[in-house]
Amino acid sequence: MPNERTPLYVRLPRNQAAALDRLAQATGRSKQHLVSQLLGDRLTAGDRQLSVGRVEVTGGGDMRADEVLTLEEVAAFLKLSPDAVRSRAEEGELPGRRFGKDWRFARVAVLAWLADGDTQRRRRK
Repeated sequence: MPNERTPLYVRLPRNQAAALDRLAQATGRSKQHLVSQLLGDRLTAGDRQLSVGRVEVTGGGDMRADEVLTLEEVAAFLKLSPDAVRSRAEEGELPGRRFGKDWRFARVAVLAWLADGDTQRRRRK
């Protein structure tokens, strides 16, 4: 079944558009995918009630403290050992940055990596 899409054009405040650009660049995902994913979390289809909420993309000084995670925090978040997370990060499979001996991970990039796991596996085959 072909992927059905409908064009949607929106005007965003400049700061939100810039934050969307940064998010797309940080995660390696298209803006279309990010917006679709954010809206998909807010909209329900079929017989269920349609609910639209406010989706806010922020960046810079507005970031919450949990947007950047340590290796131990990512391990707890993914319910894995810190060694398993370190190994995947060192192999380049899990997106993160190394600062000396310490690792830092963008929460959104870890979520995107986790959500894209099956797609990545299919691409390798």
